[in-house]
Amino acid sequence: MPEILPPIVTQLFVSGLAIDLALAAILLEFLVLCWLGKSGTLTTRVITLLLALGPGACLMLALRAALTESSLIWVAFFLTLSLPLHLMDLARRKI
Repeated sequence: MPEILPPIVTQLFVSGLAIDLALAAILLEFLVLCWLGKSGTLTTRVITLLLALGPGACLMLALRAALTESSLIWVAFFLTLSLPLHLMDLARRKI
């Protein structure tokens, strides 16, 4: 089967670097929103942002673990951790 993607793109995903870059962007977003946020106290903003960004970050960590052929325990751990964070975020939003 012919290669569809250039080797460098394939290597970015196989090494997990693509996921690392996405996680770095999430961390940067978290820090900027904590710093620029106007509503509530810093503690409230941190908790709100952790609940909003945490589930997605956990899913990315699970994807990274799967792509880099880590133990399946890490994949399961991050997938399992994302659910309660997501449910707490929904409860906080009262959805």
